[in-house]
Amino acid sequence: MLTLEDVVAGYGESQVLNSISFGVGAAQVVTLLGRNGMGKTTTVRAIMGLIRPSAGHIRFDGQDITGDPSYRIAQRGIGLVPEGRQIFPTLSVEENLVATAANRAGGAPRWDLPAIYALFPRLAERRRQSGAKLSGGEQQMLAIGRALMTNPRLLVLDEATEGLAPLIRAEIWQVMAKLRAEGQAILLIDKNLAAVMRLADWHVVIEKGRVVWQGDSATLAAAPEIRDTYLHV
Repeated sequence: MLTLEDVVAGYGESQVLNSISFGVGAAQVVTLLGRNGMGKTTTVRAIMGLIRPSAGHIRFDGQDITGDPSYRIAQRGIGLVPEGRQIFPTLSVEENLVATAANRAGGAPRWDLPAIYALFPRLAERRRQSGAKLSGGEQQMLAIGRALMTNPRLLVLDEATEGLAPLIRAEIWQVMAKLRAEGQAILLIDKNLAAVMRLADWHVVIEKGRVVWQGDSATLAAAPEIRDTYLHV
């Protein structure tokens, strides 16, 4: 579904990604792992068209989307839950959800307001409150709900549970497991290694903008040297 081939990208004269390559298959959950500052968010920004790669190719469903504007990439079916949530603080919960709603696949949409409220009952309770009045956990639920309302074929989450209380993190992981069971393709960044190893099909570890290891959860669990060298602070 999504393929990065030798992607080089950065900011101005600062090169962050150094020929990075990996892929996400249909109905697959893939994590992008690495310590802070290693290029995970830059990878997401390149995928979403927020920065333009200086070399390499990014393909979605076989179509080259390298350097396409963000709105075109979203229209192709990639939904983003950005780091820091970035909800619309002056809009209500419901207004946030409908602001970017789309059904690009045609037919009956999988995700609409009733479906989002069933997934996150807390959002239904707060549907008239402004985004600014929500807790951090509620804002993250809203950011996920807003991305799902675009009915994406691929959902990208940058720091899915960072800074959230344990009970909220557990709820987010339950939602991710439900989405996975329903066949939602997901590219996920998160520091909770135990949780992502339970959830994901495949892990991509990056160090200084390069892929240094790829494999499944069982292989990663059996490779303490990888975790100690590239993931533990």
